[in-house]
Amino acid sequence: MLLAAFNNFNGGFLSREVEIHSNLFNYLPFFQFGHGKIIQNIYNYFVEQSMNHSSTLLDCKFPSWSSIGNLSSLTFLFLNHNELSGAIPLEMNNITHLKSLQLSENNFIGQLPQEICLGSVLENFTAMGNHFTGPIPKSLKNCTSLFRVRLERNQLTGDIAESFGVYPTLNYIDLSSNNFYGELSEKWGQCHMLTSLNISNNNISGAIPPQLGKAIQLQQLDLSANHLSGKIPKELGMLPLLFKLLLGDNNLSSSIPLELGNLSNLEILNLASNNLSGPIPKQLGNFLKLQFFNLSENRFVDSIPDEIGKMQNLESLDLSQNMLTGEVPPLLGELKNLETLNLSHNGLSGTIPHTFDDLISLTVVDISYNQLEGPLPNIKAFTPFEAFKNNKGLCGNNVTHLKPCSASRKRPNKFYVLIMVLLIVSTLLLLFSFIIGIYFLFQKLRKRKTKSPEADVEDLFAIWGHDGELLYEHIIQGTDNFSSKQCIGTGGYGTVYKAELPTGRVVAVKKLHSSQDGDMADLKAFKSEIHALTQIRHRNIVKLYGFSSFAEISFLVYEFMEKGSLRNILSNDEEAEKLDWNVRLNIVKGVAKALSYMHHDCSPPIVHRDISSNNVLLDSEYEAHVSDFGTARLLKLDSSNWTSFAGTFGYTAPELAYTMKVDNKTDVYSFGVVTLEVIMGKHPGELISSLLWSASSSSSSPSTVDHRLLNDVMDQRPSPPVNQLAEEIVAVVKLAFACLRVNPQSRPTMQQVGRALSTQWPPLSKPFSMITLGELLGHDS
Repeated sequence: MLLAAFNNFNGGFLSREVEIHSNLFNYLPFFQFGHGKIIQNIYNYFVEQSMNHSSTLLDCKFPSWSSIGNLSSLTFLFLNHNELSGAIPLEMNNITHLKSLQLSENNFIGQLPQEICLGSVLENFTAMGNHFTGPIPKSLKNCTSLFRVRLERNQLTGDIAESFGVYPTLNYIDLSSNNFYGELSEKWGQCHMLTSLNISNNNISGAIPPQLGKAIQLQQLDLSANHLSGKIPKELGMLPLLFKLLLGDNNLSSSIPLELGNLSNLEILNLASNNLSGPIPKQLGNFLKLQFFNLSENRFVDSIPDEIGKMQNLESLDLSQNMLTGEVPPLLGELKNLETLNLSHNGLSGTIPHTFDDLISLTVVDISYNQLEGPLPNIKAFTPFEAFKNNKGLCGNNVTHLKPCSASRKRPNKFYVLIMVLLIVSTLLLLFSFIIGIYFLFQKLRKRKTKSPEADVEDLFAIWGHDGELLYEHIIQGTDNFSSKQCIGTGGYGTVYKAELPTGRVVAVKKLHSSQDGDMADLKAFKSEIHALTQIRHRNIVKLYGFSSFAEISFLVYEFMEKGSLRNILSNDEEAEKLDWNVRLNIVKGVAKALSYMHHDCSPPIVHRDISSNNVLLDSEYEAHVSDFGTARLLKLDSSNWTSFAGTFGYTAPELAYTMKVDNKTDVYSFGVVTLEVIMGKHPGELISSLLWSASSSSSSPSTVDHRLLNDVMDQRPSPPVNQLAEEIVAVVKLAFACLRVNPQSRPTMQQVGRALSTQWPPLSKPFSMITLGELLGHDS
C-alpha cells in the first residue's frame, strides 16, 4: 500500500486518491536519507486529510510517536483540534527545522519539548487547551525567531521572569490560565513588535514594569486575575494603539494615573476588584471610543466626573461598590448607546437627572444601596425592585414597592394648588376610612374573644392530610417564636424559617411581611400562593402542608428542602463542586418538568412569573423543586391577561420592558436564564447582554459571542464532561438559547422543552472542546 502511495507522486505532489497506511511512520525511517521532502509531503497530506474530512488523528490510529524524530527536515507540524493524548516524545527535540508547531486542543500531558527551538527558526508555537505541566521549554528563552505563541489553558508553571527573554519579531503571546509565578520582567517592553500580551489568570505578583510603555505596538494588554500590586504605571499612557486594557482582580493600589487619558483608541477598560483609590480622573473623558468601562469594587471617592458623559460609544458602565458621593451627572443620561449601568453600593445622593427619561437604550440598571431620592425615570429599566432598593426616598407612581411621588417633576406649576387640594381631601378621606376600620376591627376582636382558642385555631388554620400535627402553637415553638436563629432565607414577600415539630418532622415556614398596623402587607400574594399550590401536585414542586392567617401572624408551611436554594449552592465553591454534570442536568430537567406541568397539565394553566435560581430548591438528593408562588397567576385562556410587574431582576423576559401581559413564554425565558446559570455556575448576565445586543444589531457580521467556546464559559469547578454527558450539555445549551429568543413567539413551549430533554441525544459532530456558542445559537461561525 505504501508503494502505491509513492507511485502517485508527481513532481513532489501527492495525489488525493492516495490511501495512506495507518502505520505510515513505521516505514518512514527507510526514507530518511534523500527523501526529506517526500516524507514531509506524506506527513502534511496525512494531517490535511484528517482535518478536511472532519476526522481525528486518533480515528486514523496515529502511529508510534517514537518515529517522529526521524523527520529531520520537517518544517511545519499541525496537530490542532484532535483527540491526541499522552506525552510528547523526547524524539521531537531532533526536529531542528520546525518553523511552526501547533498542538492545540488535544489531551496531551507531560512537559513541552524542551529543545523545540534548538534550530532557532521556530516562529509559531501553539499548544493551548491541553494538560501540559512543568516549565516553559528552556530553548524558548533565546528563541528570537518567535512570531506567535499561544500556551493558554494548561497547567504550566515556572518563574515568569526566568522563562522568557527578548523577542524582536514577537507579535502575539498568550500565557493565560496557567500556574506561572514570579514577577513580570521589564524585557517585555523590548518586544517592539508585540501587539497582544495576555498573562491573565496566573499567580504573578509584584509591580507592573513601567518598561511596558516601550512596547509601542501593543494593542491588547491583559494582566487580570493575578496578585499584582503597586501603582498602575503612568507609562502605559504611552501606548497609542492600545484598545483593550484589563488589569482587574489584582491588588493594585493608589490612584489612576492621569496619563492613561492619552489612550484615545481604548475600547475596553477593566480595573475592577483592586484597591484603587482617589477620585476618578476627568482625563478619562478622552476615551471617546470606549465601549466597556468597569471600575467596580475599588475605593474611589468624590463625585462621578461629568466627562464620562462624553463617551458616546459607551455600552456598559460599572462604578459599583466604591465610595462615590454627590449627584448622578445629567450627562450620563445622554449616552445614547448605554445598555448596562451599575452605580450600586455607593453614597450617591440627590435625584436622578431628567435626561434619563430619554435613555431608551438602557436595558439593565442597578442604583441600589445609595442615598438617592425623588422620582424614578420613566423607562422600563428602572422597573425591577432590585434595581433601586435601599435608597433614601425614591418614589414612582407606577412602580411596585415605592410610594407615589407627591408631585410629578414634569407637572406645570399652575396645577400646584389643585394638587394640594386633592391631597388634603384624600388625606381626610383616608383618615375617615381609618377610623371606621379601627371601629370594625375592635368589634371583630371583641367577638373573637368569645370563642374558644381551639375553635379559633381550627377556623384560621388549614391542613391537608397530616393528622393535625401542624398546629399553630407547634409552629410558633418550632421557630422559637420566629427567631432570627431559625431564619434560613428572606424573599420579597416574607421570611423563611426552619421549624422542627414535636413529631420530629422538619418543615419550612414562610412568615409573610406585615405592615405597621399589623395587617398582612402582601395579602394578595398570600392568597395567590395558596390558590396556586392547592391546585397542583408534582414531585418537582414544593408541597404546601398548610397555612395560617391567625391574628397578626400569617404564614405558609412547606416541606423542608435540605440543600437550600440553587443560587446559594452555586455561589459556594465547595458545594458547587459536588454538583457534577449529571446532577446539574437533572436539575434542569426537574425545573422543566415542573413548568411543563404548570403550563400544560393544569386547568386553568399557571404561570409562575418569578423563576430564578433563588426559587429552585434542592432536597437531600439534589432533586429540583420549584418554590415561591407569591407572584403566580392562573391564566384565563379566553381573555387577555395583564398585570403589574413581577419577577426577579436578571431573570425577567425583555418584552416586559414594553408590555405587562402575562404569558407563559416569560417563564420560558426565565428557565433559559436558570439553565445557563446551572451550566456556567453563575448568572449569565454578560452573556445574555451580548445575545440581546446581537439580536438587536442590524449588522450581519458575527458577534463576539459567536466565537466563544462553550468549554470556556462552562463552570470549571466540576470535572469536565465526557461522552454522553458532553452531548447532553450541548443539547441543553441549545435549548437554553432557544428559550432566550427576543421574540416570545419564537421560543419553544415548556412542553416542547421537556420532550426535547427526554429524547436521544445526537452524537457530536466535532470534539466538545471545539464547539462555539455561535454554533449553538444557529449562527454561521
